[in-house]
Amino acid sequence: MPVLADGFYEWRRTSAGRRPMRITMVSGEPFAFAGLWDVWRDPQDEAVTSCTIITTVANDLLRPIHERMPVILKREQEDLWLDHDIREPGVLREVLIPYNPGDMKAYEVSTLVNSPANDGPELSVPVNLQAPNVGVCVPE
Repeated sequence: MPVLADGFYEWRRTSAGRRPMRITMVSGEPFAFAGLWDVWRDPQDEAVTSCTIITTVANDLLRPIHERMPVILKREQEDLWLDHDIREPGVLREVLIPYNPGDMKAYEVSTLVNSPANDGPELSVPVNLQAPNVGVCVPE
């Protein structure tokens, strides 16, 4: 199954610690990860639906940030990924490659993304565009 997204995060190691990076398409358009899903039974015999995103080696953009990256499907590959009749490993192996780095961009974001308790549009704002006095009232 394709897993739809408009971006994802990876953490780049620096001398100052790990810095969160947001990765998106240069176009700003959403895209699809190659994913798999399954339904299995837990020890209490309850049905559990789970999914995973397939990864591959990092492309040139991601390599300085992380050694692997999610498999991002090209639009013309989405139907192929969903086709249950394809059983040839070679056909699918051609899909499981790093995405073109020229179509992607990466930028540092706030460490607010480090906590799942935080959610909102501010998590995707580049650090260099965040105003230092956000939320502070300045008298006129």
